[in-house]
Amino acid sequence: CSFSPGGINRGPVPSYDAPSALKADALTLGVPIRLPRLPQGWQPNSAGRGGIPDGRTDPSTHQRLHAVTSTVGYISPTGEYLSLTQSNADEAKLVAWTHASPNSTMYPSGTIDVNGTRWITYQGDAVEPVWTTRLNSAAGPAQVAITGAGSADEFRTLAAAIQTQSPLPAHR
Repeated sequence: CSFSPGGINRGPVPSYDAPSALKADALTLGVPIRLPRLPQGWQPNSAGRGGIPDGRTDPSTHQRLHAVTSTVGYISPTGEYLSLTQSNADEAKLVAWTHASPNSTMYPSGTIDVNGTRWITYQGDAVEPVWTTRLNSAAGPAQVAITGAGSADEFRTLAAAIQTQSPLPAHR
């Protein structure tokens, strides 16, 4: 935490090698991971892997299983932070995980069409919105979620950048 009289300090954005991180996640996590192709001015600045206990339901046994997550944070050209999470989690579990706060409740608030792909929008109490969709491929499905302080246009740009890409190779 810091105090910055007169405004927010927007120093240089830390650099992060998102392509290498996402390639490693594709090899390791067993989820179809995509590398978004973003327009110039977007900069990855962070990433991480995580897990969601009981985050997914096995379609054949209906057993609750551990889900994995791959998240990359991006700074938009306007300086806003947005995160992109790819997972094998069920939609509701992933949305709740993006805002793991005991005092917030997320609820679906509508849908957005991004070049033919339907994204479900979520809102909540005092938290940033979440857009989510399920991307299918020959490698299997992945639930994708975007959240952050960006504008609707920035969410749309990140959504288009991920949904148009094929999954990265899952083996060497």
